[in-house]
Amino acid sequence: MIKILSIAGSDPSGGAGIQIDLKTFQALGAHGMAIPAALTIQNSRGVKASYSVGPRSFREQLDALLTDIRPDAIKTGMLLMPWAVQAVAQRVSKYHIRNLVIDPVLRSSSGKALLKPDAVRALKKGLFPLALVITPNIPEAEALTGMRIVTEEEMDFAAGKLMDMGPRYVLIKGGHRKGAAIDTLYGGKTVLSFSTERLKGEFHGTGCVLSSAITVFIGKGLPVEKAVEKAKLFVERMLKRARRVGKGKAKYFQF
Repeated sequence: MIKILSIAGSDPSGGAGIQIDLKTFQALGAHGMAIPAALTIQNSRGVKASYSVGPRSFREQLDALLTDIRPDAIKTGMLLMPWAVQAVAQRVSKYHIRNLVIDPVLRSSSGKALLKPDAVRALKKGLFPLALVITPNIPEAEALTGMRIVTEEEMDFAAGKLMDMGPRYVLIKGGHRKGAAIDTLYGGKTVLSFSTERLKGEFHGTGCVLSSAITVFIGKGLPVEKAVEKAKLFVERMLKRARRVGKGKAKYFQF
């Protein structure tokens, strides 16, 4: 049995965060586990606010789970607070977790900050060096590197700066650029680009589903390059089945 852990925020609308992570894990045949690092107030129209969980209960959940069930891979999403980032980094090191996928969630699509400034610094210094893969989109890569990304050369340079922070692979998601949805993977012997059809409309939780799918495939023993390829194809299939579930414009994944 493949066991995958998500440490991320809770989305009560079920379209992102630990809720969509668990759905993705199950759809891909893995046993999903989840520890919420933060709670959001949101619906299909967007994020209204976010709140931290209790530091003590968060740490206790991590220890209780990791002393009993060893995940084949861990995915992190919204962590919000610097102490949460530090707690995850300490446990990843203590329990010798090798397959760590970090989705560096910084802001919601509606503009709400989902990671405190001190937590961004903790993420770069404490957690990135432990990561197998990080999966920033272009705005996140810009915020993490302090540079603007417009051209291919600028994206390559930003990827280099992110690699210098310690992860073994960097996947920069190109969904915010015009044209085909091209994600670029750095860290292997060659730079690889993964292109899929860009579908019309807005979608909720796409980054969560992609990083969760990558985590499952890595947990199954696939090399990172193959895990990203299979995850991209999975997301493309699921996007075609997405439907609106509330009064907002964004479509939700339907498994």
